[in-house]
Amino acid sequence: MRAIIQRVSEARAIFEGKVIGEIKTGLCVLLGVKVRDTEKESAWIAEKLVNLRVFEDEDEKLNRSLLDIKGEMLLVSQFTVYGDCRKGRRPSFTEAAPPGEAKRLYELTVEKVKNYGVPVKTGMFQTHMVIEIANDGPVTLILETPEG
Repeated sequence: MRAIIQRVSEARAIFEGKVIGEIKTGLCVLLGVKVRDTEKESAWIAEKLVNLRVFEDEDEKLNRSLLDIKGEMLLVSQFTVYGDCRKGRRPSFTEAAPPGEAKRLYELTVEKVKNYGVPVKTGMFQTHMVIEIANDGPVTLILETPEG
């Protein structure tokens, strides 16, 4: 799995002009599922996301996690994070999991994050949306599960 993580002061997912998921302080995560990913990767990335220390403490050091600040997460499935642009001019998506498996593992990841007590909002799977974010910092990170 690959996650593009942005620390946000607010974020929302919009479908057909209507807000379908909205958070205040927390993380906006664009999650891609890779063709060989399993439940093991889902558990690993959920644990990492909720414990990643990307929020400032009183000394302005990145020492607090989403759990520490009681923040929220907007978790959006996005197969394009596995777009390979190294050859030609059109991205290849051969590393992205097929839709059925991607949806299953995405939804499992949402549940695992919720199990940590983090309020999670989502986008709508396999749908064109507008994602609005107010990137705080800006802080943007890329997280990828270990090859196993």
